[in-house]
Amino acid sequence: MFPFKTCLNASTLFPFELTVKQQVRIAAEAGYEGIELWVKDLDHYFAAGGTVTELKRCFSETGIRFVNAIAFFAWTDEREEERQQGFIQAEKEMNRLAELGCAAVAAPPFGSVDGVSLESMAANFARLSELGAQIGIKPYLEFWGRAKKLSHLSEAMYVAMESGVPDAQILLDPFHMYTGGSDVENLAYINGERIGMVHVNDYPEMPLREVIADRDRVFPGEGKAPTQRMAQLLHISGYNGFLSLELFRENFGTRSALEVAKLGLDAIRNAYQVNNEANKEGEE
Repeated sequence: MFPFKTCLNASTLFPFELTVKQQVRIAAEAGYEGIELWVKDLDHYFAAGGTVTELKRCFSETGIRFVNAIAFFAWTDEREEERQQGFIQAEKEMNRLAELGCAAVAAPPFGSVDGVSLESMAANFARLSELGAQIGIKPYLEFWGRAKKLSHLSEAMYVAMESGVPDAQILLDPFHMYTGGSDVENLAYINGERIGMVHVNDYPEMPLREVIADRDRVFPGEGKAPTQRMAQLLHISGYNGFLSLELFRENFGTRSALEVAKLGLDAIRNAYQVNNEANKEGEE
């Protein structure tokens, strides 16, 4: 059984240097239900004369949902001036995303966060969430395994809880769980309603965890990640949202963008199959 929705993060297609409309069409032709676009690609699209109306028409014609955007604004930077500029950038970008009908935006610990307490992060996330609510777009709290702060699932859970945001949601990623040392079993402590998005990928035995890089990510099921257990725990939690393929491969050999997208979709569906019997045992 596959109880989730499928999504393509545009990073997977970066080697092909596609426009955002091409990315959307590839995702649709491959069979995905949603897409995550990067703000930098949207900036290029609008700089080249693209319009909100044209892109919304592309979403409508293909049936693809714009479910989340990848942005980098310093919403919790320890430097006051940088943080204020981060909120100015966030407001501008979220307004544009809302115009496009995007549902959410990733909020990772971008910027200088070494000296920021988790309590301060919680307050900053509350401010960002309030701004998003006014605009009509939801920030997903994302942790990065290599970040100086907010690198672990438990930290993200703490920040979400302490923020006081009643519907705060976290963005999960097995690669960041691995590099930051988060145990997959800790997913048992999360209610599925608190998960906004799940990025999916896998990682090989080598390079070692201490030096592995984003470019080393592989398709779900091709590495050593506890993918089956993650699928079971997500399902038990009640999560039935999007699994979004996020790779950063530098090339895919002779494969075309469409072939890569289709291969990724098959990998998601195969790797994240849920065994009902195993779930029943886990609930007992």
